[in-house]
Amino acid sequence: MMVSEVPSIPIRTEISDSFLEYSMSVIVSRALPDIRDGLKPVHRRILYAMHDAGLRANTGFTKCARVVGDVMGSYHPHGDSAIYDALVRLGQDFATRYLLIQPQGNFGSPDDPPAAMRYTECRMQQLAERMLEGIDEKTVDYKDTYDGKSLEPVVLPARFPNLLVNGSTGIAVGMATNIPPHNLEEVVDAITHTLENPDATAEELTQFIKGPDFPTGAYILQNQGLRSALTTGRGSIRMRAKADVVEVKKGRTAIVVTELPYQSSPDRIMLKIAELVRDKKIEGIRALTDQSSGKVGTRIVVDLKKDANPNVVLNQLFKMTPLQDTFGVNFVALVDGVPRTLNIADAIGYYIDHQMEVIERRTKFRLEKKQDRIHIVDGLLIALDNIEEVIRIIRQSKDVADARASLMETFKLSEVQTNHILDMPLRRLTAQDVTTLRTEQAQLKKEIKELEAILKSPAKQRKIISDDLQEIREKFGNGRRTRIIPDEGDFSLEDLIADEDLVVTVTNAGYIKAVPAGVYRVQGRGGRGVKAAKLKQDDVVTRVLHTSAHAFLLFFTNRGKVYRIKAHEIP
Repeated sequence: MMVSEVPSIPIRTEISDSFLEYSMSVIVSRALPDIRDGLKPVHRRILYAMHDAGLRANTGFTKCARVVGDVMGSYHPHGDSAIYDALVRLGQDFATRYLLIQPQGNFGSPDDPPAAMRYTECRMQQLAERMLEGIDEKTVDYKDTYDGKSLEPVVLPARFPNLLVNGSTGIAVGMATNIPPHNLEEVVDAITHTLENPDATAEELTQFIKGPDFPTGAYILQNQGLRSALTTGRGSIRMRAKADVVEVKKGRTAIVVTELPYQSSPDRIMLKIAELVRDKKIEGIRALTDQSSGKVGTRIVVDLKKDANPNVVLNQLFKMTPLQDTFGVNFVALVDGVPRTLNIADAIGYYIDHQMEVIERRTKFRLEKKQDRIHIVDGLLIALDNIEEVIRIIRQSKDVADARASLMETFKLSEVQTNHILDMPLRRLTAQDVTTLRTEQAQLKKEIKELEAILKSPAKQRKIISDDLQEIREKFGNGRRTRIIPDEGDFSLEDLIADEDLVVTVTNAGYIKAVPAGVYRVQGRGGRGVKAAKLKQDDVVTRVLHTSAHAFLLFFTNRGKVYRIKAHEIP
């Protein structure tokens, strides 16, 4: 009996190799999107399963549980909750800029999870159908599914730039991606410019793509981080909520927040504000209510006290709460299966390359179909032009095989042409059918010529891409939701202090004190007035200065030096 030898491998090598295999599996199979269609495998499988099941935008809704079951059983060997979470995100208007799934039922909110999959329904949006347009025309490669029983697409045709438009987020082993969504109209304009100017740089394309366009709206502060994100693929984007100061009853004012930074939680913001008020880090807030609903959308109302300065409170809220937040852009996607950091020009370039390949493969498929058809039509017309001889040959043949061989030899026909002649019903012998075939033959020749011209001309292929994108832009494009405003920099202490009138007093003993002018009031008959400061015995006020909190005060010394401070810095 022979005993096989077990190879000896250093444990360091085995751990290193195994971890590398695991990390690459996570990167390629789960966490990072493909640059061509902007989808992770789970999203691609969801859309393909819905396409395979016929869940188009013009069909009825289907239970999400059924879609999840189809995906898990046929394509995605992971848990149902992960698949359902991915499906739901494609249908949440606060998470996805341009929806790919049309939801029905409770798909959740920024603070609440969706209902169980047995209660919700879905179908594809029209835009999702564009992701799969042409998939049955050999435009993409296929691979075996996890069990080898069927095939799934390696990538989708993606007739619109999904990665730039909807973004992506994922955490892999040793790397992560965080790609923001952008406006469809701006992205199409940038792609069109690149199609006409292939050497366009990322800096040049910023004239079209101004910055991210988040589904929740709000503001982006224009700074170097924004420009860096667009031109290098990395950068920190500062987001700010849309908040307005409004008059309420009895002369009071309130801060009304109607749009939040992307991925912000209203509940978390409410808790943070309440915590700051409780700890007296923010003063001037009387009440806090969340009036958000499905009808009015986001609406957080911060009621202020009568003596509060709304602008000061608002600046404090921006500085201390998630009403102002950052989005760290890390544009990492798979290029030929390898993770790469890309800028907007890189992303557009790879998308155009993918579309050029899709157009070429689709055109070859259609050309092959047209050539096959005209081959048959040519044979039928040869038979109809020589119908008497064809009938004589068929009648004199001992069987179908003999008739086929005789027709092929006599008229120089292929086996395919001969089979169609033998299968031709007698009604095709009418003059009308002959005319129809000749018209079809002429049309096929014209279409074949056009398809061959497309294959020979990259310029024509680029024109097709541009025309398709313009049609998508007109049908699905809309204006920006996120407005871009100038960044005034970080808040200073002065931004958080009201610019109120102050009275500064200096005493003979060298003490100085600043008191709000509102502390003083007109003294009525018999009144006792208000003391600006408590003085030591035998000390008296020698100077009184009326100024404002943000004004500078200059202090001169007996040695010829001068010092400058703000009035509000005086205790």
